[in-house]
Amino acid sequence: MEGLVVKLPSFPFLSPNISSSSSSSTFRLGFRRLSASISAAVKEGSVSLGQLTRPDFPILHQEVNGSKLVYLDNAATSQKPTAVAKATDEYELAWKKVAAFINASDSAEIVFTRNATEAINLVAYSWGLSNLKPRDEIILTIAEHHSAIVPWQIVAQKTGAILKFVSLDENEVPDVEKLREMISTSTKLVVVHHVSNVLGSVLPIEDIVIWAHAVGAKVLVDACQSVPHMVVDVQGLDADFLVASSHKMCGPTGIGFLFGKSNLLLTMPPFLGGGEMISDVFLDHSTYAEPPSRFEAGTPAIGEAIGLGAAIDYLSGIGMQKIHDYEHGVAIRSGHHCAQPLHHHLGVNASARASLHFYNTEEDVDNFIQSLNDTVSFFNSFK
Repeated sequence: MEGLVVKLPSFPFLSPNISSSSSSSTFRLGFRRLSASISAAVKEGSVSLGQLTRPDFPILHQEVNGSKLVYLDNAATSQKPTAVAKATDEYELAWKKVAAFINASDSAEIVFTRNATEAINLVAYSWGLSNLKPRDEIILTIAEHHSAIVPWQIVAQKTGAILKFVSLDENEVPDVEKLREMISTSTKLVVVHHVSNVLGSVLPIEDIVIWAHAVGAKVLVDACQSVPHMVVDVQGLDADFLVASSHKMCGPTGIGFLFGKSNLLLTMPPFLGGGEMISDVFLDHSTYAEPPSRFEAGTPAIGEAIGLGAAIDYLSGIGMQKIHDYEHGVAIRSGHHCAQPLHHHLGVNASARASLHFYNTEEDVDNFIQSLNDTVSFFNSFK
């Protein structure tokens, strides 16, 4: 075989473009054609499978000390073809897309989590357990989602910290002036929504942050209902932590994110232990990676992160200001919307919520109003 030159056929689908704008059906079709082409070529005996696929592995084209690299450590890890390298690039790019979308100063301030609930728990267990002491106060509103209440109840039980709740004003929205009055030197954390998932009220986060920072307190913002509908600028808000969820942003389920100021993330211990979040492991101790890897133990949700990046591309293509200007308030949901304390305060067991997104039309709203009127008439007929 020495000196034999084998001309390999060209297979354009060996390195498919899998950017967020590519069609997944085209991608799958390409690999089906690739598989058929490989099978046919190998069956003919014109080339070996190794020769046929070798062009797709960039590392195998490198030279070491003037000789062709021969890689035989596949039991440890296999090399990655160009298609996988491109997918990895998309995953790495997802952090940068999220950071740019909310105007974070660095993608290292973005931690991927399973959802916003896990992001809040991360702050509660990592920052909260390390910084809260007996009699320290955490201020929340009664309109917070259960995910923003329960973790702090657990942490308060463990640390002796005290939860204080802001009620509603005469307009049945969180009493911002009361919140301001409640902030004191005992306050260590303020946990507030940006936009209420039940009331739709928008809180003045910039003001709340100023009041909290004046006494040295931190602010955690639940932005699940604001990030999909309006421009959110974390540097402008100056919030210490902010969480959001992909599936409310036209993205996939199974992923959310935490924004944390870099100076805070650097001081926080890991939330979960395992692979990927370590620097070195010894028998008696371990050292940990820098954020965000420190808080992302285990196998990451790679597909979900790429999907979130694609959703951000889509929203950015429309323009968040344009979306905000278009939306004024329809799949309807009934229940307590994970906000039982708020419903207790309002004296109702449940409520019906109509919420819209940029893809809703005026006709959707008209249909909702007509259905609502029909429902009211139906129940009034029994009086």
